[in-house]
Amino acid sequence: MLKGMKIKEVLALREPGQQITVNGWVRSVRDSKEILFAMLNDGSCMDSLQVVVDAANPGFKAVKQAGAGAALSVHGVLVASQGKGQALELKADAITVLGACPEDYPLQKKRHSFEFLRTIAHLRPRTNTFGAIFRVRNTAAWAIHKFFQERGFLYVHTPIISSSDAEGAGQIFQVTTLDLANPPRTPEGAIDYAQDFFGQKTGLTVSGQLEGETFAMAFGEIYTFGPTFRAENSNTARHASEFWMIEPEACFYDLDDDVKLAEDFLRFITATVLDNCGDDLKFLDERIEPGLLARLEAVRSAKFNRVTYTQAIEILEASGKTFDYKPSWGIDLQTEHERYLAEEHFKGPVFVTDYPKEIKAFYMKLNSDGKTVRAMDLLVPKVGEIIGGSQREDNLEVLEARMKELHLKPEDYSWYLDLRRYGSAPHAGFGLGFERTIMYLTGMPNIRDVVPYPRTPGSAEF
Repeated sequence: MLKGMKIKEVLALREPGQQITVNGWVRSVRDSKEILFAMLNDGSCMDSLQVVVDAANPGFKAVKQAGAGAALSVHGVLVASQGKGQALELKADAITVLGACPEDYPLQKKRHSFEFLRTIAHLRPRTNTFGAIFRVRNTAAWAIHKFFQERGFLYVHTPIISSSDAEGAGQIFQVTTLDLANPPRTPEGAIDYAQDFFGQKTGLTVSGQLEGETFAMAFGEIYTFGPTFRAENSNTARHASEFWMIEPEACFYDLDDDVKLAEDFLRFITATVLDNCGDDLKFLDERIEPGLLARLEAVRSAKFNRVTYTQAIEILEASGKTFDYKPSWGIDLQTEHERYLAEEHFKGPVFVTDYPKEIKAFYMKLNSDGKTVRAMDLLVPKVGEIIGGSQREDNLEVLEARMKELHLKPEDYSWYLDLRRYGSAPHAGFGLGFERTIMYLTGMPNIRDVVPYPRTPGSAEF
């Protein structure tokens, strides 16, 4: 039987003398003629377990030849460590080399650039940095489900293949089985999507919100957590073509309720990661973003500020700061504006509400001024916008008029409009980009480094 103790469990033990079996991968090997020290890590925690092998052990030569990166199964006795860094080490009795590693193993004991590690994304989880990132990602995902389940929200799986573009932007990845070299044509010469697999033009979803609203109208409070796709040709540190979104939708909520839910949500995720990933965050604080722990700890009791879009523009205009994009009423806030507000002006999280209707989606509820909508974005230091949401337009006539303004065909959204015909109710929701949240929690500056296998323009390896 190969299964043994997790190294995280072993390092939590306090008394030597226990016979155990551990499995893992060699991070480094240090040896002399008489004794060999192998640092073994199994991914369960940041720290490695020191395995001590004396020259008389039959496994001495095998471990030495297996090299860094090799997979081992080790049985032995825990003894008090003679060195610094950990209380116990494992004195090996029996060692099995499960998978040797040749000298050309790319992860040698030196510092590698993130750019290089992206070229070996299948191996980078074995490094300390990416081990920490993906343990944080795992804990954050668990916290998301815990938050909503404890509050009675229903988890809904919305479709990945969709016939609608929820944002109205048209930047979707098309899904088709048609022969691209010779697609069928209508008499007018257009591609005949009636002959496609689904009988109409379809693409990968940009959001589960619209479908989520249909379930909110039956269950009251729901959330989605799944992959979404955007075909924007954006080669920035904050954009990926495939990413995960969390989208709660709640009936009988107004914008104030939506803001409160978003604040509680981000605070809960942050606190859960702090409470469960202390060693990983400490490492990231030391290596990636000095001050990360203090920044996250402050969120536990931070005041989440709130301003209108109009007030935000006034703050930016009065800042005296030279921005690449000059702030003025009606523009969409850029990352530099968002980060200034969160990092320099408010020095913490801030909600910006009531945006001009021209820069927001068709489904957001129109304010009485006829110029703005009941939208909200949550801006945080280091990232900028991390949550975007709104109260939804629940008036059928207003929604139809808004769609016509944006040249959307109401017949394409007949099922969505039915929600306003049959028992319409006030409701609100938001979307949280999971990868941007992981950037916020880890201090990592590039979204490509918080995704197992990033999908960006021109890159879909692995």
